[in-house]
Amino acid sequence: MSSPTLPLFNPRDVPIVPQLGSERLYPAHPERLTPAGLRALFAQPPPWVPELVREQRFGDRVPTHAAVLLPLVMRDRLSLVLTLRSAHLNSHSGQIALPGGKLDPGDANAVAAALRETHEEIGIEPGRVEVLGVLPEYVTGTSFIVTPVVGLIQPGFELAPNPDEVADVFEVPLDFLMDPSNHRRHAWNWEGAVREWYSMPYDDAGQERFIWGATAGMLRNFYRFLSA
Repeated sequence: MSSPTLPLFNPRDVPIVPQLGSERLYPAHPERLTPAGLRALFAQPPPWVPELVREQRFGDRVPTHAAVLLPLVMRDRLSLVLTLRSAHLNSHSGQIALPGGKLDPGDANAVAAALRETHEEIGIEPGRVEVLGVLPEYVTGTSFIVTPVVGLIQPGFELAPNPDEVADVFEVPLDFLMDPSNHRRHAWNWEGAVREWYSMPYDDAGQERFIWGATAGMLRNFYRFLSA
């Protein structure tokens, strides 16, 4: 018998709840939000533990390995490239996501998959990405075992979004995402189980970019890494 799937709902309407514990959190140090700081951090990672590893599972999908890229553009303020998924997709339609997807048999590893998928989705060529390293795997409620890959990109690239997968591409300043005061924790009781996630709503010139779910979870782990 299949496990129940989540119904359609608006994540913006799910109540915001207090952060767990009494830990006082601070923004990631500005020196770490630079290309040099990130290179040094990945070269000698500090001891740290990811906050989020596995979402509560729903459905009976066979676990599938996937990879996403955190493409950090080297502007005056580092910015992260994100996508808005097309509304007609079967999975996570209309949601904000990191470019990426399932590992193919021809991919050498998760890094290769993240670079290939990013090129296919938004047109950024693998050769333009300076790969810094990977973050711990993140398992989604739909049984995707996702490896987040972090990379730097020089400005001047041309985007070519694939309309079959991507409705929009935009950037969010990394310092905004790495400030825990912009992280909201949500909880929703559905069929006797409490589901929790983070959101990071961003005002993009008057347009709300509602970053939540697995994307926000991986960014929360990135924050934990940068603030370790």
